[in-house]
Amino acid sequence: MSQEIPLLLPSDPLAPDFPPDDLPEDDGEPLETPWHRKSMNLLIDSLEWHWRDRDDYYVGGNMFIYFSGDPSYYKRFRGPDFFVVLDVPRFKPRRKWEIWNEHGRLPDVIIELLSPTTAKDDRNEKKQTYEQKFHTAEYFCFDPETNDFDGWRLSPKRRYRTIPPAADGRLWCEQLDLWLGVWHGTFGAIEADWPRFFTPDGQLVLAPAEAEAQRADAETQRAEVEAQRANTAETENERLRRELEMLRFQLPKS
Repeated sequence: MSQEIPLLLPSDPLAPDFPPDDLPEDDGEPLETPWHRKSMNLLIDSLEWHWRDRDDYYVGGNMFIYFSGDPSYYKRFRGPDFFVVLDVPRFKPRRKWEIWNEHGRLPDVIIELLSPTTAKDDRNEKKQTYEQKFHTAEYFCFDPETNDFDGWRLSPKRRYRTIPPAADGRLWCEQLDLWLGVWHGTFGAIEADWPRFFTPDGQLVLAPAEAEAQRADAETQRAEVEAQRANTAETENERLRRELEMLRFQLPKS
């Protein structure tokens, strides 16, 4: 049986001095590949754009989440690639997530992007932590080597159960009311397969740059249609002018 990890908050008599001011914000290790970094950005940016009118959530990535204030426990934090916490202030400044400063709130959704060096930990030790300590409602892993998504949802007994994929391989995320799936395209000058969000009706959730490009394309198309209409009208007016001119010459002179 694994040892219970104390989740110490300021009100606990055994809690250390709060707030700690010397907690590390990163481990100094670079992300696995440019794809990993851009994938995190793409997931974060697209959800922020999709929820641009909301301020009741926080989305982050590669940020340390401190879930225990016990300084003797050396694994008192995790750094998910992507996470979402619901029902919290969106714009509160944060460099790391500390539960004693967040009313004990922990992520509702976590996504890990697998790599050869992290896959085993992501599927085992981290999964156990997210299930038993974070009680994260939904946990997903994406393997860029196989383009496979795996997902787990917390049961009423607080145990993870596998999320069955849809016919197209996508996984439904109840917490976000979105699908998770794979999209092939170019992002950040890299053409690849990317983990993406999709709306309930299957539409791709766009990142801001994509939404702007789509808007610009629509404006260009509208301008082209208007130009074509104007050109057609001008051509029709010219045709009518010529017909009237011909009629004028054909009429008998009085």
